[in-house]
Amino acid sequence: MQVHLHAKDISTLQGQTVVFFSKPSAKKDQPAVITEKDVTEIFEESLSDKIITGAANEAITFREANLNNFRHVIIVGLGADSKMTAETVRQSAAALYKEIKATKVTEAFVQLDGLTGSKKDLAEYTQAFVEGLNLAGYSFDELKSKPKDKKEEVINIHLVTKAKDKSIVTAFNEGTILASCTNFARRLGDMPGNLMTPTILAEEAIRGAKGTGLKVTAWDKKRIEKERMGGLLGVNQGSDQEPRFIVMEYSGGTKGKKPVCFVGKGLTFDCGGVSIKPGAKMEEMKYDMMGGAGVIGTMLAIAQLKLKVNVIAFVPSTENMINGHATKPGDVHTARNGKTFEVNNTDAEGRLILSDALSYASEQDPAIIIDAATLTGAMVVALGNIHTGYFTKNAALKTKIEKAADISGEAVWHMPFNEHHTKDMKGTYADLSNISYTGGAGSGTAAAFLEQFVGEDIPWAHFDIAGTGWACGNRLNYCTPKGATGVMVRTFVEIAKQY
Repeated sequence: MQVHLHAKDISTLQGQTVVFFSKPSAKKDQPAVITEKDVTEIFEESLSDKIITGAANEAITFREANLNNFRHVIIVGLGADSKMTAETVRQSAAALYKEIKATKVTEAFVQLDGLTGSKKDLAEYTQAFVEGLNLAGYSFDELKSKPKDKKEEVINIHLVTKAKDKSIVTAFNEGTILASCTNFARRLGDMPGNLMTPTILAEEAIRGAKGTGLKVTAWDKKRIEKERMGGLLGVNQGSDQEPRFIVMEYSGGTKGKKPVCFVGKGLTFDCGGVSIKPGAKMEEMKYDMMGGAGVIGTMLAIAQLKLKVNVIAFVPSTENMINGHATKPGDVHTARNGKTFEVNNTDAEGRLILSDALSYASEQDPAIIIDAATLTGAMVVALGNIHTGYFTKNAALKTKIEKAADISGEAVWHMPFNEHHTKDMKGTYADLSNISYTGGAGSGTAAAFLEQFVGEDIPWAHFDIAGTGWACGNRLNYCTPKGATGVMVRTFVEIAKQY
């Protein structure tokens, strides 16, 4: 799919298909309206018969309508004005894409001005619409065999607006970049574990960063040993694949300004180790690196957007597997900051590799540290696949996160943790245990464990994306039914903008 922007009057153009928008009438029991008044009259009967209702995500094709210079017409519902947001626009764009695919349309011209009568909102809605199209257009089928003689037709979608405003062009470009980098993260997660090892993940980060101004390095096992990263090395003991510690640096701000630090869990496959997981759905554990994938996507977006901020990202990456060297329940390891922990459940491994990354990030004298991880099943139980739970004790950072999520349209929920959760993570034979002895509040106690590796007085937030990292297509129509979501890329970029 290719999406184009044109500053033209749509009535001067011709093509295969034209797209208009509709909304429910502001007056009760009245037919819906199409945002183009002259088009409303043409479809008067369909509106009266409520074939067109204007409901959010409604997409109806009228074949051979032969309206003006276009053969087909698609009417896309936006929902009521009172409920319209950038997120509903994003989902309407996804609904349009799905209709285009279903009806095998190869060219569509969208009357973009019909999204809103407000010039102020048009730029915001344009960005959201572009995101929705590109996110919905993502699919992971590169591993499927294809007939040699079959050539897929490219879908061209043209967004047309009379507004000749730089803000529209900026919004279009930003939406394109954010969706592209989110899709980059999705592909990393959708790749199976045999084709996305820690080494390959590092190579993909380096490849993606080419030409962006990002500096990317990947530490090998010898360097990781030199850096005393006992958590990452301990988890890696059971794998035949070497670990990697990926460092991505972007210097867009003034020299000497404190960097924003992102940390992402990069478990390319997790069988649970000696505390092995049940076999059912274990194949989904290729997604245990979506925190790391999201952080990589975030860094690519920040660099391509040329934000005026300094940012460093860290992705500790390994597999959690079983062999004769694997960490056993009861083993004790030492993290980079010198704290020791008992590994009382080898399936609580994400927090162990994050411990080293958070310690190292703290040494960079950062403005803030943000981490993302598919960390706990408890978060899935608490919030399902609708909200990403996040933890922070810093009120100012909480405000920035809520503002960023409001702009991005990604649903987040502030979760509690306090000194009781910290006490629950004390070890018997080491400083800490990697699981709580109480058995409850699994997400909160995990956050309390991570907090022990963040430097004092550094604003920090932990995002547990276990419920939202993949399989959200039943909630968000721009996500594939079972695949990776790339969640938090948009929100993390918005957080970075605030610094």
